[in-house]
Amino acid sequence: MNKKGILRILAIVLIFIASVGLDRVTKLYIRDHVHISDNIFVIKNFFTILHAENTGAFLSLGDSLQNPWRFILLSLLPLIALAFGIGYVMLKPSIGKLTTIGIVLVIAGGAGNLYDRMMYGSVTDFMHMNFHIFQTGVFNVADVSIMIGMGLILLESWKKDKAAKKKQQEEADAETTPA
Repeated sequence: MNKKGILRILAIVLIFIASVGLDRVTKLYIRDHVHISDNIFVIKNFFTILHAENTGAFLSLGDSLQNPWRFILLSLLPLIALAFGIGYVMLKPSIGKLTTIGIVLVIAGGAGNLYDRMMYGSVTDFMHMNFHIFQTGVFNVADVSIMIGMGLILLESWKKDKAAKKKQQEEADAETTPA
């Protein structure tokens, strides 16, 4: 493997570790220092810190499932998807930089939440935002990582699509321009 490939893998590993590490530190702090009934208003009527334990997936989906379906849908399938994602991003150096970072952030966020689910039986969520016209669910750093990752993937896809359309238009203009 060349130097560029080694640096790429190192960057992937560092982004993953930083994302999972920040998620673990914040969740452990909340578990140890914020009571389940506390509401800490960081920005009054907008941003609140609270302690919630989510036994399901996104917005508590699947929290009433019984085993083996609960294990399959909330642990096994996500574990397989994360392993596939890690393999894909490591073995596909032709992926764009933003997409690579995005995939790593999505995998890290998924790994952080999966770790909680497997170790504690629930995922620690602790942030809530009220935009007055709508509110978020209660979320955590892993969820933020997933959302930023998806945003980067979509951004790079949009940029590539825009560049392809521009190139296609330039080629069409070149064909119609008289010599």
